[in-house]
Parts: sequence; structure tokens; C-alpha cells
Amino acid sequence: MTTIESAARVAGLGTVLGVWAHPDDEAYLSGGLMALARDRGSRVVCVTATRGELGTEHPDEWPPDRLAAARTYELAHCLAILGVREHHWLGYRDGRCAAVPRSRAVARLRDIVERVRPDTVLTFGPDGITGHPDHRAVSAWTTAAFEEAAPYGARLLYAAFAERRGPRWGPLNERLGIFPPGLPVLTPDRLLAVDMVLDAATAERKVRALAAQRTQTAGLMALLGPERFTAWVGDESFVDAAGPSGAGPSAAGASAVETTAGSAQLSAVGPPVGAARVLAARPSALPGPPRRQ
Repeated sequence: MTTIESAARVAGLGTVLGVWAHPDDEAYLSGGLMALARDRGSRVVCVTATRGELGTEHPDEWPPDRLAAARTYELAHCLAILGVREHHWLGYRDGRCAAVPRSRAVARLRDIVERVRPDTVLTFGPDGITGHPDHRAVSAWTTAAFEEAAPYGARLLYAAFAERRGPRWGPLNERLGIFPPGLPVLTPDRLLAVDMVLDAATAERKVRALAAQRTQTAGLMALLGPERFTAWVGDESFVDAAGPSGAGPSAAGASAVETTAGSAQLSAVGPPVGAARVLAARPSALPGPPRRQ
């Protein structure tokens, strides 16, 4: 299939369903894509498995109930900026997705897939990008639900990091220490089904959407500065779960399962999902309860 590399081709994704683990996953990995799809009249539906209530290193300041409430508000604001009006919570506990009975989670997603009838489903690859157990569980649930209920001709796309990004962003990501050894997987450009370098207006909109999730992004944005942060999140890439020829495992999925530990060749590239879980936990990055504007 033709690689989607420009805004003009985004409409070809049709109805888009994104399934993610925590608030901010959707914006980091597909914020620009969602905004462009909505601008072109496509339906976009977002599903989030948890409210990310453990996403802080300061639980005394941000106990789970308080942080869950803040992140619920932040995600609503983020999606509004991107033009996304349909959202579903699965309501699972942060950090505990792997403990959810698989059949129960798959049945819930299968019901959503049957109701939405997506042309394109976006989610994590089997490695979960960062290896987070919640990400990996969501990938497995979504893949199973897609296989059971997706309409004929629909595509399942796994978030990926383009290989070309390594030289520019690898040193920064290593310094931040966000990825565990062996992740993220680098994907050659020729294997990408979506390979978007966001235009300036869309990148700025994506940054505003990420900035709305202050508890997770404020520290990181302050550290990098507006220009560097915008460049850091300015690419979005996906591989086809069926592989570039429409059959067999994708590069991201295959790379993740080929090693005995479930991780691929060591690399560091691109904007990490949940990057602010390292940086936004600093007191200067954690605002008080969000205020409605």
C-alpha cells in the first residue's frame, strides 16, 4: 500500500480508532495524524485504558485520585485542541493492565470496534514502544479485537520510530534515560505505512495539545524549550501490523518478538511516550489542580 507521507493523504485512513494505555500516549504518537484527519472530515475515536494515576514520582503531592482527576481534565482539553470529540475510557488501573483478564479486555474493545467500524486502527506494537507492561497489554488486546471484529479491508497500524531519527535524537534520549535497554525499535523508512513530518501549523497544534497535559509535559517542555520540543515531536510513524506486503508480522512487531527478552536491538530515537513521567514529576513541573479557562 502507498505510504502516507503528506496531509493530503491522511483522508485515505478513513475512520480512525486509536487505542492507548495512558493519557498523553495518543498525543505523542498520533496527535498530528488525528488533527489532520479531523480537519479533513474523518471520524476519529480515541480509547484510553487507564487514567494514568501513577504517573508521578511524588505520590504525596499527587495521590492517585487527585492525579487521575487532573489527567482526565487534561486529556479532554488535549483532544478538544485536536478536534477529537469521541473518547472512551476502559477504566483499568494504571500499571495493572497485564492483570486484566485478556478475554474481558478484548471483548470490550471488540464491542467498540463493532460500533465504530474503523477503516484504520492505531495502537502500540507488541513491544509497547517503551516496553511498559500496560502498553504491551493494550497492543495485545487491540490486535485480538481487530482480528475478531474489524471490517473487511481495515488496517491495523502499530506506532513506530523511524530509523532516520536516531542520529538526531538518540543522544538526547540517552541523556534523559527514558527507554530501557533494547528499546525503542528502529524501523527502516521503507517499512513505514505512515511516515509524517508534520507541517508547522500541525506541529504547533500538537504541541498545544501536549501542553494541555501539564502534569506530564510541563517539565520536559521547559527543559527542551519550545523550538526543540516541537521538532522532537514533529514526526509520526506507523507500520502495518500485516507487514509491508500485507502478510506476515510488521517490522516493529517482529523485532520485538525475535529476541528472547522481548526487546530489540538497542537504540534511542524520537519522542518517548510518557517522557514527562521522568521530568514532569519534578515539583516545578507539577501545577496545582487544573483550572478551567
